[in-house]
Amino acid sequence: LYFAAMKISPSLFAGLIAGALFVQPAGAAEKLLPPVSVDAVEEGGGRIEKLLEGALELVGIRYRRGGGSVETGFDCSGFVGHVFRERLGLALPRTTHQISRTGEPVPHADLQPGDLVFFNTLRNAFSHVGIYLGDHRFVHAPRQGRAVRVEDMREHYWARRYNGACVVPPAPQHA
Repeated sequence: LYFAAMKISPSLFAGLIAGALFVQPAGAAEKLLPPVSVDAVEEGGGRIEKLLEGALELVGIRYRRGGGSVETGFDCSGFVGHVFRERLGLALPRTTHQISRTGEPVPHADLQPGDLVFFNTLRNAFSHVGIYLGDHRFVHAPRQGRAVRVEDMREHYWARRYNGACVVPPAPQHA
C-alpha cells in the first residue's frame, strides 16, 4: 500500500535499498547510504523507473571485461548497453567513448535519474560510464574483481575523475 501511494514499485524500492548497501569504496569499511529519493525516480515517469529498476536488478553481477550479459558478466559499457536495450529498447554503441557522444550533454548541477555519467579511470577521458540514480549516486560495473554496484559520486575517487554526463533521448515512436 505504501508503494502504491508513493507511485513506486516494491521491486524498485527494494532495489534502491539493496543498491545502497553495496556502496563500499576500495579498501574502505562498508558504509551504508540512505536510499535514493522517491521523488527523483518519479520525475521521469515509467521510462526512468523501468531503466533504474533494470539497472538495480543487476547489482551483484560480476565484472567481466568485454562482457555484456547477465550470464557472462558486464564491463561498464556492456552494463549500460544491456540496461538500455532490455528496458527501453535502445541500442547504444559498444564503447564508453562512443556512448558519450550519443546523447545531449547535461551540466553536473542538472543531473537527473537515468542520465549517463562518465569518468576518466584509464587516463583517458570518457573511459568509464554509469547510470545516475539521483542523490549523487550512480550504478555501474566497476572493474575486475568487483560486481555491479552503487557508488556515491562525491567520493574522492569519483569526484576527481568525473568527465561529464549526457541524457539519452527516448527511442523514436513508430506509427
